[in-house]
Amino acid sequence: MTDSTSEQTSHGSAGAGDKATPHRYTAQLANQIEDAWQDRWEAEGTFHSANPAGPWAEPDDPRLQRGHVMVMDMFPYPSGAGLHVGHPLGFIATDVFSRYQRTTGKNVLHTMGFDAFGLPAEQYAVQTGQHPRTTTEANMVTYRRQLRALGMGHEQRRSIETIDPDFYRWTQWIFLQIFNSWYDESAVRADGQLGAARPITSLIEQYAGGHRQTPSGQPWAQLTPTEREQVLAQHRLAYVSSAPVNWCPGLGTVLSNEEVTNEGRSERGDFPVFKRNLSQWKMRITAYADRLIDDLDRLDWPEKIKIQQRNWIGRSQGANVSFPVVGHDEPITVFTTRPDTIFGATFMVLAPEHPLLEHIVPQSHKDDVAAYQRAASTRSDLERQADALAKTGVFTGAHAINPATGEAVQVWVADYVLMGYGTGAIMAVPGQDERDWAFATAYDLPIIRTVQPTPEHPEDEAFTGEGPAINSANDEIDLNGLPVDEAKATIIDWLAGKGLGEGTITYRLRDWLFSRQRYWGEPFPIAWDEDGVAHALPDDQLPLTLPDVPDYSPRTFDPQDADSMPEAPLARATEWVHVELDLGDGPKRYRRDTNTMPNWAGSCWYQLRYQDPENTQAPVDPAVEAYWIGPRDQPVAGAPEGARDPGGVDLYIGGAEHAVLHLLYSRFWHKALFDLGYISSEEPFRRLINQGMVEAYVYRDPRGQPVPAAEVEETIAESGDPTYTWQGQPVTKEHGKMGKSLKNVVTPDEMRAQYGSDTFRVYEMSMGPLEQYRPWETRAVVGSQRFLQRLWRNVIDEETGEVTVSDDELDETTARFLARTADGVKTDFEHLRVNTAVAKMIEFNNHLTKLDRVPRAAIQPLVQMVAPVAPHIAEELWSRLGHAESLAYEPFPEADPALLVEETVTCVVQIKGKVRDRIEVAPDISEDELRELALGSERIKELIGDGELRTVIVRAPKLVNIVPA
Repeated sequence: MTDSTSEQTSHGSAGAGDKATPHRYTAQLANQIEDAWQDRWEAEGTFHSANPAGPWAEPDDPRLQRGHVMVMDMFPYPSGAGLHVGHPLGFIATDVFSRYQRTTGKNVLHTMGFDAFGLPAEQYAVQTGQHPRTTTEANMVTYRRQLRALGMGHEQRRSIETIDPDFYRWTQWIFLQIFNSWYDESAVRADGQLGAARPITSLIEQYAGGHRQTPSGQPWAQLTPTEREQVLAQHRLAYVSSAPVNWCPGLGTVLSNEEVTNEGRSERGDFPVFKRNLSQWKMRITAYADRLIDDLDRLDWPEKIKIQQRNWIGRSQGANVSFPVVGHDEPITVFTTRPDTIFGATFMVLAPEHPLLEHIVPQSHKDDVAAYQRAASTRSDLERQADALAKTGVFTGAHAINPATGEAVQVWVADYVLMGYGTGAIMAVPGQDERDWAFATAYDLPIIRTVQPTPEHPEDEAFTGEGPAINSANDEIDLNGLPVDEAKATIIDWLAGKGLGEGTITYRLRDWLFSRQRYWGEPFPIAWDEDGVAHALPDDQLPLTLPDVPDYSPRTFDPQDADSMPEAPLARATEWVHVELDLGDGPKRYRRDTNTMPNWAGSCWYQLRYQDPENTQAPVDPAVEAYWIGPRDQPVAGAPEGARDPGGVDLYIGGAEHAVLHLLYSRFWHKALFDLGYISSEEPFRRLINQGMVEAYVYRDPRGQPVPAAEVEETIAESGDPTYTWQGQPVTKEHGKMGKSLKNVVTPDEMRAQYGSDTFRVYEMSMGPLEQYRPWETRAVVGSQRFLQRLWRNVIDEETGEVTVSDDELDETTARFLARTADGVKTDFEHLRVNTAVAKMIEFNNHLTKLDRVPRAAIQPLVQMVAPVAPHIAEELWSRLGHAESLAYEPFPEADPALLVEETVTCVVQIKGKVRDRIEVAPDISEDELRELALGSERIKELIGDGELRTVIVRAPKLVNIVPA
């Protein structure tokens, strides 16, 4: 190792005026050291971890007895652009944490794979005709090369790719477990709570045994197989349903609500999104709504992420109320969180997609309603609910009866009401709702206040606050004067007694739309028979792999046309779609599903496969899962007292943009697998940290167009302010994201060539706290390089390459400095405060440079401390200091507690609160001794003279405040 780097010459990063020396730590030397150590780590399997069971069982490995930790980064997608310097921020942080944990003796699982099914590869395939696998695999090679060059201590043998059939075999298997399950509200979980997923066979047993009645009332034995499946489909956790979905013709696929922007366009590609009735696979995530909310309290996650998930699930407590429709048998059912205001319901509004509109709209109003429905289908849910959007609607011609007043009220249709929330219908109470007030004012509809406004409230505005009920009585019930909560309870009881309503809870969360009309995704392991019944493929027919197709593009015709129909690319593989299969009852003809799973499927469970990637019998061996992420007998950070540890990955780092999509979906899958007994942990990720974004300066010319940031020149004007020019013309400077379109991308490859990977790692970690956004400044990287160069010179003679450390004992100052540094860095690493750890190491290293000779007893612990952040230079120096083995598992330096006790403390002496003197005192000085010392100070005696003192406040050992009379 040392021979391969000992004869290098100065190159690259030597600054102006530096003397060229043959053994100087330059970018060239750093790169060669880095390459050599990366090769050695790979050859020796340095970062391999031990499993207690499964195909990789190593039950005798001593690490299994010393504690363990699983660390993960959010699944990256291997884009063709590769990494820029913003991407590795979280990756380096998890690597630092993992490397530190190994030095504490723990068995560390830290690896990385690729979420490789993605729309960009498919879009590229549509443009070029090249198979998505070809481009995706090439991109993964680039990513792996870049990550390796950065010194990531990933365990490569555990790395996985979602496009690998050996991986998505188990994605399909998990889908089938969910498909073959239902949510039994009466099932008792391990914690004694009710509600859990159970095999669909248990539901069949209930129907067959007569313990549960079929919807039609017919005995189960008298139903045909198709009728039975129709009954079961109402309960399955994965099912097919025809319902309004987000249809994106430009992408040729439907999208989940989470994949649509506030502007009603696709998150990918920015295409318009329309509402369309289509038959699609869905997952019954709504069955888990309460658990998904309540269990957030048991997770060590950022509060803002918890809030986003709670808001997305949107649990609301209120009542369902039935409004009879004049001339029709079926009533309009509304959900309201304010049933106490029902006396002020002066009209009703239905969502444009509400199915009752087909029956209650008279012929005279059908054309107007149909035209409004068509217009509403072009707007997204978020756009329809925007506060700034004018509220429009159409009277349907129908009337309903307010059950509290007995009066007929008009029924309108308006797009600010969503079919996906509550029942898709509202009782409009304009006196207590701003949107209803605006609507009522626009269409001259009645307004009745049912809550007493505050005295200062404007007369021409809705009152949305709380107060006593008014105008709320009939011959049977009187709410007037009651506060809101009491009025709610009273009216709910009255409605329930009359069969017109009941208290209920509703959610904003909708079942997860799980179909995509794409090629590049996991095929559904389902075969449809001639009667339209879905059959699960048996395990021995998994994985169901993707066929080749002649054309990857979805057929959607006009991307702007809401009426275009999707044709999935798989539909063209006719021999694959129409097949003869034996599913256990003899060969029959079946039709495969031509949709594919969304790109979120693989990331719903990949944390399990990391643990046991070679297992051919199960997604993960139960003993392996219980070891790595099973619940522990320990308190949960930030959780209520006595809360059970839900288990999960010990540390998960990734972007806050995945607050809902990935994190909510993975929690749902994990809980379903827990309910079915496949895993012991209730949650996938015990602790979550969102890293900040690395921002970059954007420079724009007078037209506002970005110019290449690397070519911009900075000069300092006479005023001292900087000015910027590009090719002689002035440009402006602003903060922004890093991206190709902004011409400000800086890559890790560039940084490695200029400075070395260790310098890049130190700079990224020292820019600030991990969670904060930080601006990238290439010129500032040199500070991190100088730190490593000083560290190098404290060990190596730049002229001869010889080790220069001494065997001298540490002087007391250095010994105490080392103890404080080791103690502080250890604490910082444990809490991922890497920026302050780096600052402490720089400070101690600077102290060592001032010594005549650097003691081995001081520099070796510093090298060990530096290793998690700058592993290559640390390994090289450790080797040159005479150690044959890698320091990856060397115990972290322990501080001598005796040396952490301060010899003296600076005590501030104040007079009337103003600092007048400082004295050095013993840390354990008594209050009486400190008072005497302070009053005896020559400076203090000079200021107070012989005057009397009102009081002397002593806070030993750091403060004395003297108050003269």
